Amino acid sequence: MAIDEKQIKYLEDLSFLTLSSEERARICADLDSIISGMALLSALDTGDMPLQAPPLITDLRKDEVRPSFPREEILRNAPQANGEAFVAPAAVE
Repeated sequence: MAIDEKQIKYLEDLSFLTLSSEERARICADLDSIISGMALLSALDTGDMPLQAPPLITDLRKDEVRPSFPREEILRNAPQANGEAFVAPAAVE
């Protein structure tokens, strides 16, 4: 499957991008190369390969309750605080 200018323009519209003609040509070549590589991988015969999952790693530390910094010390350097937490402008209204 070859990637053409029409498909790149469609992707450009979907992603709300504006690309120059040089960028379109470069992306077209890059995507064509990626798809060609995927076609090579798809052509490999993997029927005799056993399915193997990676070993489960459970070498994580145990959760332990530890003392934290005092709240007053953390809030001391805050530009604005209400005594319990940082005060910041609303990100979503």
